[in-house]
Amino acid sequence: MRENKTHILNTLSEFHKISGLPKPEHPLISLVDYGLVQYQTEEKQISWIQHFYTIGLKKDIQGKFLYGQQPYDFDEGLIAFVSPGQLVSLSAQKPEIRPTGFLLCIHPDFIWNTSLAKKMKHYDFFGYNVTEALFLSEKEEAVMIGILKNIQHEYHSNIDPYSQQIIISQIELFLSYCERFYGRQFITRKKSSHQLLEKLENILNNYFESDKVLQEGLPTAQSLADMLSISPNYLGSLLKSLTGQTTQQHIHIKLIEKAKERLSTTELSISEIAYGLGFEYPQSFSKLFKSKTQLSPLEFRRSFN
Repeated sequence: MRENKTHILNTLSEFHKISGLPKPEHPLISLVDYGLVQYQTEEKQISWIQHFYTIGLKKDIQGKFLYGQQPYDFDEGLIAFVSPGQLVSLSAQKPEIRPTGFLLCIHPDFIWNTSLAKKMKHYDFFGYNVTEALFLSEKEEAVMIGILKNIQHEYHSNIDPYSQQIIISQIELFLSYCERFYGRQFITRKKSSHQLLEKLENILNNYFESDKVLQEGLPTAQSLADMLSISPNYLGSLLKSLTGQTTQQHIHIKLIEKAKERLSTTELSISEIAYGLGFEYPQSFSKLFKSKTQLSPLEFRRSFN
């Protein structure tokens, strides 16, 4: 058995080759039937870093799939998103059950200098972990497959001056549906979403009450996401959906809550409270406190007393 290595896939042709597929009909965009994929390797697990976007609508994938370092069991139909530069790893062994679904591969050169190129960085789900993938109902899945088929039909046809823009429009439509369905998913999975929010509250409470805030300073969206084992983008989307606030705003609300508690129940100086909440400079703490409460920390203490 060969030693596992990480492949670098710069083009769609390289992806087709390692997947045991014929050369792509279009060099910059390709819809792959996942049931035809047979990885050309003797490795038990295949890993690669790809320099193109992949949108996968997949079912019946056997074994573990790793996105970055996060494992996931594909046991239901879902959509997952991989952006350029991401590490992907999965089992290369022939499955007992043939998987089904599609992979839409888009090279950044295809969308260069288009409206979609500007929008791509605003689609948060390209930064989600695969464990935060999008689950679909049967009707939703049918809609999404229909759009993918339209894209394939367009690049199968004779290329003309309108082809690229029509395909771009179909991709934008697909991603707009993804935004809608993710919004629905946050609502329909309220229990798990609120459990995650409760866990976040506990983490923040413990963080501000521990020595960690003195050692590491204020928590960041990345550090909180790491503690929750989710991606920062997913955390931000979840909070926006449930509370209307960004992760940074949520951190600030908790911080002001703790500051008010210490201003009203202790005789600590403003500087001591600032340092105790992770601020290097008391002036920064006072400025933030006033922006959130319209009172300086000292004015708040006096008004409370």
